[in-house]
Amino acid sequence: MEASSDYPNIKRGDGYAVGHLDDLGDGPGFRKVRRGLGVSAFGVNAVVLPPGIESGFHYHDAQEELYFVHRGTVEMEFGDGSVERIAEGGFARVDAPTVRKIRNVTDAEAVYVCIGAKDGDVGRDGRAPSGEQQRVRAIGDAGAAERPR
Repeated sequence: MEASSDYPNIKRGDGYAVGHLDDLGDGPGFRKVRRGLGVSAFGVNAVVLPPGIESGFHYHDAQEELYFVHRGTVEMEFGDGSVERIAEGGFARVDAPTVRKIRNVTDAEAVYVCIGAKDGDVGRDGRAPSGEQQRVRAIGDAGAAERPR
């Protein structure tokens, strides 16, 4: 991965990038996760939404979106007038053409992550590297110290 001077605190290795929300920007608004971590298979942003702030209504031509509320509570209003309150840990999936907006009606900052893509699922294609017997085990189990390179 190519290092970015825009995100100097993102740690990059051979095939991965690791960072924190604060490494992607300051204050309210969009934090460019895709750009900061070098994601290429789908769009992804984190949004820091102060109390009393809402996005405008919007929709997409092709991109289905998945929203995850990381911190706080938001309300999502849809074009049909329905409103859903989504608390910390909650998800919402929205079809591309569905009109939606998000607002923070609480007195605390909210943070949500939005992931967007089109024609994405490839099924369960995870595999253990050669020599690994299992993909899940307790930390400290025999052999866990050796990692494939």
